[in-house]
Amino acid sequence: MLNKFGPSGHGEAQVQYLDGDFRVISPGTFVRCAITDVRIPLDELKYWSVDLQEAYATPSAVLQRHFPGAPKPQES
Repeated sequence: MLNKFGPSGHGEAQVQYLDGDFRVISPGTFVRCAITDVRIPLDELKYWSVDLQEAYATPSAVLQRHFPGAPKPQES
């Protein structure tokens, strides 16, 4: 296994999401948001779920996943 600072490949990485960190299982340069399917560069990855093992591009994507019936926040 590699850590997030290990050698990077091209394409989508396979990642294990941990509490406060993540571990790169298969090298790549990005992961995809589970809600929006947007590419998230690994060096910009900030939001994920340990329980669901998925990444999110924005805080609003996190809210959509965990509170699907809630009104969507206004983004400026």
